[in-house]
Amino acid sequence: MGDQKGDTPLSAGWRDHPRYPDPAIHTLDPRFEKYRIFSAAVERLHTGCRWSEGPVWFGDGRYLLWSDIPNNRILKWEEETGQVSTYRRPTDFANGHTRDRQGRLITCEHGGRRVTRTEYDGSITVLMDNWQGKRLNSPNDVVVKSDGSIWFTDPPFGIHGNYEGNKAEPEVPQAVYRIDGQTGQASIIADDVLGPNGLCFSPDETILYIVESRGQPYRKILAYDVTSDGTGIRNKRVFVDAGPGGTPDGMRCDVDGNIWAGWGMGTAELDGVMVFAPDGTPIGRIALPERCANVCFGGLKRNRLFMAASQSLYALYVNTQGVAGG
Repeated sequence: MGDQKGDTPLSAGWRDHPRYPDPAIHTLDPRFEKYRIFSAAVERLHTGCRWSEGPVWFGDGRYLLWSDIPNNRILKWEEETGQVSTYRRPTDFANGHTRDRQGRLITCEHGGRRVTRTEYDGSITVLMDNWQGKRLNSPNDVVVKSDGSIWFTDPPFGIHGNYEGNKAEPEVPQAVYRIDGQTGQASIIADDVLGPNGLCFSPDETILYIVESRGQPYRKILAYDVTSDGTGIRNKRVFVDAGPGGTPDGMRCDVDGNIWAGWGMGTAELDGVMVFAPDGTPIGRIALPERCANVCFGGLKRNRLFMAASQSLYALYVNTQGVAGG
């Protein structure tokens, strides 16, 4: 699907009177002011999806990929032209993506119930599809550490029905896994997270953040210390208690240690992106007309926040950079 209809881009007209500073960008704490750019506004780059997820930036090709899960496709937005095309279809209901340290696409698949790597020639390598002989649930989101290890969450969301995957009964408990970058051996790093969802590392990779999307009584963003050998986590604690209506989903970290998290679904007033300082204080909010499921940083300087939100893809230039490799 392209993003043109005649000579009018689908992104046009979603706000009647955009102005600077953009009123959709809210400062909740003075610390957020340094990250705002006066003349940078939220842009809608594309619409027409069913459930946008998993944005990942390819700077070497100047394009962004993201998932449209129910439509079983990965879409491609080109920075140079603004054109949108289908990168891959079918995708086995691909959800979260990232790149490994060799630049290859790493993908979580609901339908295949697996994590895959797209090789340079376009072929697909299965990295993990079972735990001790039993099928995974529906890998959701993924991040690659600087040592090449792959960390991903495996909740059962994608097998609850036939809309975002194939309905099935879970064979293994929900968990967070690590695949060793050298040996390919898998291990469970957390099995006590209720509905593990988005995840990311702090800039120095000493902290792993995980969204607990079925937390009680409310959703949470959890924080763990990464062990000194880099292969596990400890010291579980609540980084953010989302409270009533709060719905953190996918997230990424900037170079200052702030967390930029997709948010919404509870009420329209919460739809968009929430930004949290390293101490867990909410410092900023980007209001969107749709629930935001996931984000990533991209562009030449890694200073453009891309937001996959329900039926659309949005972007905003910010005065910071995403962590390399995120």
